[in-house]
Amino acid sequence: MAPRFAVSQEALDPHQVSASIADAEGSRQPRGAMMTFSGVVRGTNQRHQVLRLEYEGYEPMILKVFEQIGAEIEQAWPGTACAMHHRLGTLRIGEISIVIATGSAHRAAAYAASRYAIERVKQIAPIWKHEYFEGGDVWIEGAVAAADDEAAKKRAMEAACA
Repeated sequence: MAPRFAVSQEALDPHQVSASIADAEGSRQPRGAMMTFSGVVRGTNQRHQVLRLEYEGYEPMILKVFEQIGAEIEQAWPGTACAMHHRLGTLRIGEISIVIATGSAHRAAAYAASRYAIERVKQIAPIWKHEYFEGGDVWIEGAVAAADDEAAKKRAMEAACA
């Protein structure tokens, strides 16, 4: 079985990520809702034709951040499990860069936890995206908040529950 939290240079499999929490041992609540989000490399960004993306990151710290986000989700939505896998390296248009799976007894928690997870990844995960497009390239995103930044957590929660 795939680990709940992972970083890989290889293609991501949403089914494996989802399976890592589908039948979690010791789960007191059956999973009545499973949500799987896949972030895919899009072909255009800000009117530029994207050629490829390159993701860089510090794997040990990424995994710790993913574990922290999982713990935040469990605290905010008790009984809700989360798994996250992110790909590093060069990705082509249409390839999956991140998979987030959430499972809960009810769909509202699974949806909210999934949205919260992606917002937090963008805020605190040490992952940097280098976008190559026709006519140039640019670094986009990367960790923009400290892991314990309460205002950032609040913004992620507001986005998740909007």
